[in-house]
Amino acid sequence: MTSSLYFIARIAQGFGYFRRNQRMAEAASEMHLLREAEAHLGFSIWESVGEIDQLSVEYWNLRRLIKEKESIKERLEASNELLEKTQATRIAILNSTPEAQQELLEQRTKLLVELEQLGRQRDEVIAEAREIRRFFDGMKMKIEVLNNENQESAENQEGLTQAQASLTESKTRFAELKERRLEIGKLIEEGNAKIDEVDLKLDQLKKDRRSTAAESFQAISDGNREVSSLRAEIGVLDTQMRQLYAEIGRYVSRNANHVPACTKVAASHRSLVDVMRALRRSIALNHRLAGTA
Repeated sequence: MTSSLYFIARIAQGFGYFRRNQRMAEAASEMHLLREAEAHLGFSIWESVGEIDQLSVEYWNLRRLIKEKESIKERLEASNELLEKTQATRIAILNSTPEAQQELLEQRTKLLVELEQLGRQRDEVIAEAREIRRFFDGMKMKIEVLNNENQESAENQEGLTQAQASLTESKTRFAELKERRLEIGKLIEEGNAKIDEVDLKLDQLKKDRRSTAAESFQAISDGNREVSSLRAEIGVLDTQMRQLYAEIGRYVSRNANHVPACTKVAASHRSLVDVMRALRRSIALNHRLAGTA
């Protein structure tokens, strides 16, 4: 607010036009701009105020805080690098297939193929045995019928002889098939036992991988906490440094016209100092109009 606008507003107040809320809002907005300008000015000139006694505390505190911040930033960079490596290691562990595990998977696949073949062989043996059983039952029925007929003819006797021979042959073949089925069943049991053994080894390898991945995950969690802590420390330092910049900018801008040392360090920011002076005057006028000054 300029002096002209202030007098116009005073005249308007004389006629009953009070805008207290508007004046307070304008003063608050201008105060925010002023604080930003003070911090910006302080940041730009702080290295030049070491010889100003009134700012020696702010100057040396800034030197200390900047050194601390640089140290923390180095630790933060190292922590980020370690965190990235740990994350890459964990991803590699989870996505990789160790050589031992690959061999076990190949062994398991081979065993499954063999079991599938044995299963087909057992099915073939059972199917053949079923057919022989049907043939056997047929021969028994034939012998029973021929015996019931009580015929002594040569043809009848020949039929009985052939039927008895076929029955004996069927019994022999059925016994062979039964033995073969038992052998295949034993091989299947052994194969299943081998697969169970391979599965146990695979489970152990997976547990080992998960354990290693869990260790990496814990390291990642610790790394994230450290990174967050370091960033928080930097945030605190930035806040403290900003306050010190603002103190420097406030003092120099207020004394730029009558303290030679301040005039010197503010010479390259004269236009900013003039704007800050205008903001202070406008804030004061707005507070006066609002009745708070």
